[in-house]
Amino acid sequence: MLFHDVLERFIRRSAWTVMVRCILENLLRPENLDRMFAEVAERQYTRQILFSSLVELMGLVVCKIRPSMRAAYLSRKEHIDGTLKSVYEKLNHVEPATLTALVRQTYRDAAAVVDQMGGGLTDWAPGYTVRIVDGNRLTGTDHRLADLRSTKQAALPGQSLVVLDPLRGLVSDVIPCEDAHAQERSLLDAVMDTIRERDLWIADRNFCVGRFLFHIAAKSGYFLVRHHGQSFSWEAVDQRREVGRVETGTVFEQPIRVTYEGQTWRLRRVTLVLTQATKEGDREIHLLTNLPEDIDACQVAQWYRQRWSLEGVFQDLTVSLQCEINTLGYPPAALFGFCTAVLAFNGLAVAKAALRSVHGAETVEPTVSDHQLAAEVAAVHEGMEIAVPEAMWVEVQTMTVRTLSQTLRQLARRVDLSRFRKHKRGPKKPRPKRTSGAGSTHVSTARLLNARKTASKTP
Repeated sequence: MLFHDVLERFIRRSAWTVMVRCILENLLRPENLDRMFAEVAERQYTRQILFSSLVELMGLVVCKIRPSMRAAYLSRKEHIDGTLKSVYEKLNHVEPATLTALVRQTYRDAAAVVDQMGGGLTDWAPGYTVRIVDGNRLTGTDHRLADLRSTKQAALPGQSLVVLDPLRGLVSDVIPCEDAHAQERSLLDAVMDTIRERDLWIADRNFCVGRFLFHIAAKSGYFLVRHHGQSFSWEAVDQRREVGRVETGTVFEQPIRVTYEGQTWRLRRVTLVLTQATKEGDREIHLLTNLPEDIDACQVAQWYRQRWSLEGVFQDLTVSLQCEINTLGYPPAALFGFCTAVLAFNGLAVAKAALRSVHGAETVEPTVSDHQLAAEVAAVHEGMEIAVPEAMWVEVQTMTVRTLSQTLRQLARRVDLSRFRKHKRGPKKPRPKRTSGAGSTHVSTARLLNARKTASKTP
């Protein structure tokens, strides 16, 4: 397959795009997607349009290859057994459980490929299976629905809990919710079902919930969360003591006792006194953990900072991809778009793992831009779609984990990393005080520039 004349030209021009296409063809094999849908869906069923066809169309939109679902449908119309109206009808009724199963299934397959290639990231918490969880609320959509026409308020189509596997750089789970105003805590039951022994769950203070934390502990797992003062009562066992310093401040530790549902737990309360206050004005950050004492409190504070890696994922989903499609007003459709963007992100993450396995993580991570990688796929995909026959990808769909891994490593050796180099901007200039414009709403840029030239010539 790799030595076909037509595909070889694309490999020379953009081996990266061929890598991503191979991964998505393998992970999103239509037969597997449709089988999963048949097993999980409760109310929906397949009449004409296959679930795999929905994933394919939405993938074109979230990868910024097509600007809308309508444009994606028109580009693949001859391959879709149904009308555009039927596509939207099916899209508007996708069940949350189906989306969760979709992400979980593709994560397992993607993780196996990353492990086979040895392309994981640095294991900064050896001996633990780290999971970082946070919530993501979709922004307002267009007011296309009749129910939204008469309101000025932003129409929020839903939210989700997202779980990151930081060792592999993959999103391992998504728990979608159609009610954007529902408490994130109300979605924790689905997360709790996935907790395993020696898991380490890292989360913000919104997840400092007794039933969540102590369920983790009961499962012989560990947690590291920011302490929410009103979550449950506690009492100090001893005075807090200074442990040391980290980059952002001074670390203190204090043993505490918590009683929850008749059971007493001894926890560690780690406090970071910040050198510089947070945006909210906090000078101290309090962390709760049941990690063993041999994990130093300074190390605990450093591990908590890794929580921000999930914020980087949200940034990629929003900027590099298109996880929020403002024309999809129905919550099931909007959440389907978000989860499809997660699938695309995981596909890009597997391809990046192949780069790490060949070129080294110390070369790839600091210098390669995720945004540039995603933009390359959007730019080259259409030409490859036209030139390369679909039959050529059938071989890729049926590849074993080992064969796919070997293929990706071969392609990774041919990727020119210099084309995707990050551009690090310098520090932002301070914003000057604005002294004019109170009486008008616009200004001519050309006149301002001419005035500056005139002033520079004046002795």
